[in-house]
Amino acid sequence: MTQSVRAENGFAYGVVGADIHVFGDGIPVYLLQRWRPPPAADDSFLREVPSRMLNARFAVVEFTGRTAELAALRHWRDEGPQLAVRWLHAPGGQGKTRLADHFACESADDGWQVVTATHGPGSVIPPPGSQDLGAAADGTLLVVDYADRWPLSHLLWLFSNALLHRPEVPARILLLARGDDSWPAVRASVANLQAGTSTQFLPPLSDGTQEREGDGSPRTEMFAVAHGSFAARYGVPSLRAKTPAALAGDDFGLTLSVHLAALVAVDAHVTGRRPPPDLAGLTCYLLDREHLHWARLHGEGGHEIDPTARTFTTPPDAMNRTVFTAALTGPMAPAPGSDVVAGLELKLPAHRVLADHAVCYPPADPAQETVLEPLYPDRLSEDFLALTLPGHHAEYPAQPWARATVAALLTGTTGPGAPLWAPRAVTFLASAAQRWPHVGPRHLYPFLAAAPQVAVAAGSAALTTLARLDDIAPELLEAVAAHFPPFKQPHPNLDPGIAAVSTRLLPHRLSRAGHLDDPGVVRHEHGVRLYRAGLLEESLAAAEENVRDYRALDRVELRYPAEAELVERNLATALTAYGTRLSAVGRRADALAATEESIGILRGLAGRDERYRSDLASALLNRGRDLCQADRWADATVTTQECVALFRELAAGDPETHEPDLSASLVALGLCLGFTATPGESVAALQEGITILRRLSRTNAAAHTEALAEALSNLAKALWRTGEPGISVAQEAVALLRRLAAVHPVSYESELANVLAGSAVHLLYAGQGSEALSAAHESVSILRRLAGRQPQVHANVLAEALASLSIVLLAVGRRDDAIAVTDEAVAIRRRMAGSDPGFEARLAVVLLLAVNLRTDAGGSMLEEAVVLLAEAGAVVERHGTMPAQFSKGYRETRIRLAERLTAEGYRAAADDLRRATPGPPAEEDASM
Repeated sequence: MTQSVRAENGFAYGVVGADIHVFGDGIPVYLLQRWRPPPAADDSFLREVPSRMLNARFAVVEFTGRTAELAALRHWRDEGPQLAVRWLHAPGGQGKTRLADHFACESADDGWQVVTATHGPGSVIPPPGSQDLGAAADGTLLVVDYADRWPLSHLLWLFSNALLHRPEVPARILLLARGDDSWPAVRASVANLQAGTSTQFLPPLSDGTQEREGDGSPRTEMFAVAHGSFAARYGVPSLRAKTPAALAGDDFGLTLSVHLAALVAVDAHVTGRRPPPDLAGLTCYLLDREHLHWARLHGEGGHEIDPTARTFTTPPDAMNRTVFTAALTGPMAPAPGSDVVAGLELKLPAHRVLADHAVCYPPADPAQETVLEPLYPDRLSEDFLALTLPGHHAEYPAQPWARATVAALLTGTTGPGAPLWAPRAVTFLASAAQRWPHVGPRHLYPFLAAAPQVAVAAGSAALTTLARLDDIAPELLEAVAAHFPPFKQPHPNLDPGIAAVSTRLLPHRLSRAGHLDDPGVVRHEHGVRLYRAGLLEESLAAAEENVRDYRALDRVELRYPAEAELVERNLATALTAYGTRLSAVGRRADALAATEESIGILRGLAGRDERYRSDLASALLNRGRDLCQADRWADATVTTQECVALFRELAAGDPETHEPDLSASLVALGLCLGFTATPGESVAALQEGITILRRLSRTNAAAHTEALAEALSNLAKALWRTGEPGISVAQEAVALLRRLAAVHPVSYESELANVLAGSAVHLLYAGQGSEALSAAHESVSILRRLAGRQPQVHANVLAEALASLSIVLLAVGRRDDAIAVTDEAVAIRRRMAGSDPGFEARLAVVLLLAVNLRTDAGGSMLEEAVVLLAEAGAVVERHGTMPAQFSKGYRETRIRLAERLTAEGYRAAADDLRRATPGPPAEEDASM
């Protein structure tokens, strides 16, 4: 294996055995690195600034406790499917990182390859060289910290990495987060990866119990271990640990709080001071030690940073403001970091301030040339922000410049790079506001009121944290919500946060509803927001409640006919949404019933007012799709024909609004006509829809590429049925979907597999057997993986892909393999038909394929062919209206089998088949 790493702009980054996902400017979306044990830190370095001992990366405190949590992680690692994802969540300071590090160390000792993923955009410069992640191991454990702050699309890129999909090598992804609001969307997105999914909450140390000094509780045990670890670093290993009385308080349920109490107890003893009695005092004590360190460094005129003897020149007040800024921005590349510091107007060269700051706070990873490393742990950094901002009553000096610094960073006056740190700044300030009551009303909320779009730019995690604040005004959240994308458009990177804000605002919005119809409109939008965030059950419940409330609405209270008409229209909209939610959770029959009721209402409205024709056409399109899913092709054809007629009229008057729907309805009609009419009619409808989609894609490719690819795939199949070559059309569809799947594999792999299956058949008939076999195998491989995780969603498409593979295998001379693959498709369709009789017709299709393969094989296979044909015949008898193509295929299969039975001497069985063979339909007789 050879890997070439090319340097761009002075740096390079590469990995062996894994993928690199980069943006257009060459900056990686994330960095993968082998997990390394905590670095050995010099005791004097740690004592310089005691807070360093709380940094999880130095692992000063011996790991203790969390026995049950570790056992749960080991079980998750060693059992289950090839790929599993776990969302480990707890408030900041609860010990997630320490637990993950200990688990990583254990896993590495047990033979697992442990890798960390660090989110890259805006803050990380790739280190030089490569990471070799291709070594053989018992499995791969990928640890992702701050997972709730990653955009969903970036997590999906990470999940698709080849590192996690090696044959026969189990992979585990451990996602660390403060909350679980983002988890439903992540879980829904990884479902297509055939991954096991689970959550694990890290509870407080007390776990709801009341501790007393000396009772052997988890808190006192952890305090004793931490006290001993810190005392050893201070050179007083025999120092007696006296458990403080405050340890029984609610504030000390966090691992960090217990460690903080132990550290201050040791440091206070060594320095001859009395430790403060409460958590706020302990925090101030540690921050005072930071200030002392800055003052000492500035006072030591001979302190050298490097061999050129540059002295530490930044005074404590300037360092205070720089550390405050770093808490808001987090680590940055040198150039933007220099711009930020220059904007502080400290009357010192920015490069000097950054060099001095790095002495106090060196980069976490020396290989990454970052500046403005923040104060750690995060919770201490949040408290530092809160205590530096004016308005509290703690014994700590607030600074008059703090408010202006936050305003400059949040409003972007420091430069165009402000969005790079907006997620961290808003999230940290909102987290601080949960504990310090002055931060929100006096600082964060006024800033966001002046620039509410900053909260949206900060991303989903920031929005979720804001929505949890008890004292945030609904009016401010409404101002933020005004900058959300339209609720009808998905926005995966924001949807979880938007749903959290919508949930928080729901009571406020309902209380302000003036018209009888207003609550339903509010709930409808809220339900859509929940649905976009992956909260399917919650969204279904909201849609069901909305329908129930509309039905119960007292029409007598509606004073004007127009009001009653509006309520009816919104009831129909609610029913359509309810049908969509029901379909999403697999309740197809209920979904169709809801859509039918919606259409009934809209027909009445559209008959009186043409304004409702668009709503009726949209509902008909949904009904057509539902009917197709149920294999009711004749009914679906009638419905989509009506839908096309309506959208034609609407698009003639307003093409910009209605042409996308017209194209969708034409493609749906083409699909239906493929089962109910001549192949030529199917091709014509599809070609018309594709013509519109090509035009729309030229101006908005992102919105229409997926629809165009699906339409091209359907056209290729329709062309094949007419005898025309469809290979170029199929290959265009594959190319489009490969581009989409490369960016969002979880979203588009299923459709890519479907198109590959169709492309395989076209390649085969074009004489490209090896290419056809490759495409068919790739399709089946993808769908086997997807159906293993979501059989209800992907099993049917897998059966179709297996049928395509069997045809290709037979054509290249591998009949036995073709029969085995077809039998797998039959088994899948039998299971589907057993739980839903609506799939019986599709079962019959693959049964006929299995019969034909055995007919060609002859010999002992003929007896099996007769049994399978009888099973297919039973389906035909139960379904009086089978598509004409199937009926014709059934007759031809019986005739072929009868001829082969006769040829091999089974005349009686052949005669039985001939007597039972039905005649052709009347219209076919007339044409013969």
